[in-house]
Amino acid sequence: MDEETRYEAVRSRDARFDGEFFFAVETTGIYCRPSCPAVTPKRQNVRFYATAAAAQSSGFRACRRCRPDAVPGSAEWNVRADVVGRAMRLIADGVVDREGVGGLAERLGYSARQVQRQLTAEVGAGPVALARAQRAHTARVLLQTTGLPVTEIAFAAGFASVRQFNDTIRGVYAATPTELRAEGRRRGKAVPRDATPSAGVPLRLAYRGPYQAGAVFDTLAREAVPGVEEVAGDRGTRVYRRTLRLPYGTGIVAVEEKTALPRAAARGPAVPAGAAVPAGAAGPATAAGADAPAGRPGLPGSAGPAEPADPVNSLGPADVARGPAVPAGAAGPATGADAPAGRPDLAGVADRAGPATATGADAPAGRPDLPGPAGPAHPADPLIPANPVDASTPGRAGAARGGWLRARLHLTDLRDLTTAVQRLRRLFDLDADPYAVDERLGPDPRLGPLVAARPGLRAPGAADPAEFAVRALVGRKEAERLVQQYGKALDTPSGTLTHVFPEPGVLAEAEGGTLGALASALADGTVRLDAGADRDDAAAALLALPGMDPRHVALIRMRALGDPDVALPDEPVPDAWRPWRTYACQHIWYGRELAQAGS
Repeated sequence: MDEETRYEAVRSRDARFDGEFFFAVETTGIYCRPSCPAVTPKRQNVRFYATAAAAQSSGFRACRRCRPDAVPGSAEWNVRADVVGRAMRLIADGVVDREGVGGLAERLGYSARQVQRQLTAEVGAGPVALARAQRAHTARVLLQTTGLPVTEIAFAAGFASVRQFNDTIRGVYAATPTELRAEGRRRGKAVPRDATPSAGVPLRLAYRGPYQAGAVFDTLAREAVPGVEEVAGDRGTRVYRRTLRLPYGTGIVAVEEKTALPRAAARGPAVPAGAAVPAGAAGPATAAGADAPAGRPGLPGSAGPAEPADPVNSLGPADVARGPAVPAGAAGPATGADAPAGRPDLAGVADRAGPATATGADAPAGRPDLPGPAGPAHPADPLIPANPVDASTPGRAGAARGGWLRARLHLTDLRDLTTAVQRLRRLFDLDADPYAVDERLGPDPRLGPLVAARPGLRAPGAADPAEFAVRALVGRKEAERLVQQYGKALDTPSGTLTHVFPEPGVLAEAEGGTLGALASALADGTVRLDAGADRDDAAAALLALPGMDPRHVALIRMRALGDPDVALPDEPVPDAWRPWRTYACQHIWYGRELAQAGS
């Protein structure tokens, strides 16, 4: 994507690109997400960055209005198998905080200087700056969701000293830690006195685009191993709970199936299914997909630019009212000829916001030089809880804008927060780009009806890659036996959750055959399945183990390594579905399950 196309996405406040890139305004010293509700700055004052860390390293601070540090992660890092993609996944998993840049480089098989050079060239920031941005975000979450002392939060977030913590928070948020905590209280999010680690950390796990939570929870319920996992409740309101083995301790997480969205913006009447849609106009999504963006058939249209929930914790994202929508049938401000190259769906959308006000009365906090947008006022601050609406029903207005899954995380050591959140994001496939996946698979005659019926279908990953590899090999019933016989018992059981899945080293000593060989390879590092593992090398090492067949290896690569382009040996998956064959398999399998259930 070139810079002019990015600027058009900023002008249209297109939330689909949140997390894919960031923009900074030289005249204000602030960086934002593409969907920031503030008035669009002049093109000559805008700079673009691949990551929030790159913007911070260039001296820009996070916008207080759109909270750019709170967007879903870029799907690019899940797709890429090169050293940069692997490094980004490892940094997100907290490797730099635990092992330093040297540990990161060793895992990647490169020198620290090579890693620094490649990351800086690709994403505009080195591993230290990327980890710093992540630590700052984790600290903000703990400041505004727990009553922990500031000093404890500094070390829990991964900072080496309180001074480093204070300097980073000031640099990123232009506020002291105490002011950042007080800001949440002023805006209606007071921290209760009992908001301690024992009460758990409340989370809102953000995703982009439509999300088929029911399909993910069906998979988790079918595979749940008693003692380690459980899925309780009625369909649509289920809760998934599981134990986690983490670098510093253990954890228990509960994730709700019912998804939530920011309240929809006042954008004018919905465009009825089948009505003519002018170039650049967008109304609330319809079940028929009549508002699908150009070039993205089968996807319902966006009901307006949303502010996605925070990947770690959102304290209340709210949508932005931007003036009346272009009525159905009205002449659009621009034709497809005016759209940026490769993005005809962005044609003319920037002109719908209306003229800016002449005064600065509506300027966002910290940006007095930018007047507020014309039209209805911004209905809520990003830190004030919005009333979520159910996004689980296909065709609901705004279902394509993104939302979040509610969760609560109990940790024995808060230093594991960042790692635990990233593993949950991989398990629920929250950083995926459903627009790119459905655009590729939707036109296929075989997959088209499946994609149209379930836009945004995800490919679940694994909370613990080594655990999944063992479970994929032995099956659910045998995994239950392993948990009861070799699993580590929790100090305090939580309902039916009593154990953490056994470590590979324990299984290697106790079991023989293929399971013993796999456990030994996982324990001694012959097979690496961590976030930064080379997928081809891991698959080759797995195939070299006695008794491992290609189907098991493909499943492990698909789920444990999060590879989006895996074809199982017994599935007729054509190359035309690349690079999203994993998602194609999910559509086929889920379609079969529904057909069998119906019969």
